[in-house]
Amino acid sequence: MRMFRWILTLALAVLAWTSASAQGGVVEMEGSFLKPLQPRDTALIADQFLYGFVLKDVAEGTSFKLPDLSKGLRDSVEVVSPWRVDTVKTVKAGKKGGHRIYDIQAGVVVTSFDEGDYELPRLPVLRIIPGGSADTLLFNSQTLSVKGFQIDTTTYVIHGIKGQVRYPLTFAEILPWLLGFWAVTILGILAYCLMVMRKKNSSAGAFKEPAYIVALRKLDRYRGNKYWAPERQKAFYSGITDTLREYIESRFGVDAVEMTTAEIFTELKEGGDLPADLRDDVKTLFERADMVKFAKYIASDEENAAALPVAVRFVTSTYQTSQAEEEPENVL
Repeated sequence: MRMFRWILTLALAVLAWTSASAQGGVVEMEGSFLKPLQPRDTALIADQFLYGFVLKDVAEGTSFKLPDLSKGLRDSVEVVSPWRVDTVKTVKAGKKGGHRIYDIQAGVVVTSFDEGDYELPRLPVLRIIPGGSADTLLFNSQTLSVKGFQIDTTTYVIHGIKGQVRYPLTFAEILPWLLGFWAVTILGILAYCLMVMRKKNSSAGAFKEPAYIVALRKLDRYRGNKYWAPERQKAFYSGITDTLREYIESRFGVDAVEMTTAEIFTELKEGGDLPADLRDDVKTLFERADMVKFAKYIASDEENAAALPVAVRFVTSTYQTSQAEEEPENVL
């Protein structure tokens, strides 16, 4: 290792001497630096350092040729990033229009993965001054001291992997979640109340008319003789009997809409609260309607004229009977 360091230092010196012979003289310079990039008291393995130089009072137009350090500085010292050149200070020389004078800083980032003290090679920099003259600036070297981790093997105890550290929740962290929960809860309650109120209002506003009123209104559409023509009798009798079926279902609790004529009047006969003459007249109306709808029977004008009054009398009679049953008896 010492031999390699001596050879590298000699090579850099020869390079500087060769450049100086071709371009000008060699100038010994102070001003190199080695700055740690991690703020520690001790340089540890794999820590990074900025190794370079500071040059003051550089005239405007001066150019530099920096050495190629891409292959490293020496054994166990690696170059992490290439040269970085920054202007530290700028001063104007003379009055308006005069030349500027700069202070510059240049350096490379280095590191080491081995413990030890490493003397870094000197930095030869070729400077070309405006006007064509050139010289080589040879900056002094620095020593890189890298320390390892000291482990006391006498008291060293191997421990298992610790779990993730869990810190207690603070009220400030829980507060947004609590506020969000209460906001969602309150909105849900308000939405439910509005829905109940709207449903109550709609149900209160939707007044359901009695079945006999609905039936009489529908039957009133068939007044007159405009439906008595043979081609319109089917609609006439279907409308009257369908209206009566709906009324019978609502008034007597019989599924008349889905029953045949015989089934309907069997149920009405068993109920026993319908006068026989009225039941017979309505049954005759239903049977005539079935013949008109399914057997292509053509009813006479007398039969047509009697159909609607029978239906209206059936509704009004049974409605009055229903009301009489619902009224309570007077107690003397």
